[in-house]
Amino acid sequence: MKTDPRIDAYIERQAAFARPILEHLRETVHAACPDCEETLKWSMPYFLYKGEMLAGMAAFKQHATFGFWRGSQVVGGDQEEKKGMGQFGRITTIADLPPRPELEALVKKAMALIEQGVKPSREKQQKAPLAVPDDLRSALDRNPSADATFASFPPGCQREYVEWITEAKREETRAKRLAEAVEWMAEGKRRNWKYEKC
Repeated sequence: MKTDPRIDAYIERQAAFARPILEHLRETVHAACPDCEETLKWSMPYFLYKGEMLAGMAAFKQHATFGFWRGSQVVGGDQEEKKGMGQFGRITTIADLPPRPELEALVKKAMALIEQGVKPSREKQQKAPLAVPDDLRSALDRNPSADATFASFPPGCQREYVEWITEAKREETRAKRLAEAVEWMAEGKRRNWKYEKC
């Protein structure tokens, strides 16, 4: 096994319940993928294959996690990964994992995806269509310059103004933001223009 002493130290620091889980996962990955390399990313152990992310594991106070970088392509999309716990949910014992031969087969499947050059699938969050509130629409209609600027903005910039105005808790705050927004847009400015580099 090509091991990294930082991973040894990581495992040793974990709670008693987590250490055997992490050791089991580590041994299983190395058995299925003898050429994998270990590293720390985001302060957690990860396994690399041919320089690409293969899988990662972590331990927390009451559970451990394990997940493949190309998770939905390796295990399937309806797994626990959507809950932020890797593809196997909250792991509290080795029994929470698939049997070792099945886990090794999944590691080999992840390796094959890397060898084939398959990129991890990342589903984009679908945002609701932008609804411009009536008071903003009326204010823009009264100021053609601001309206032209707003219309020329990409959807994300439009959304920043709309959310800034609609998130105001008091009517006075909303009215103030609306006036500032129209003034800034009339000058061709984005919502966060103060922070943009000139």
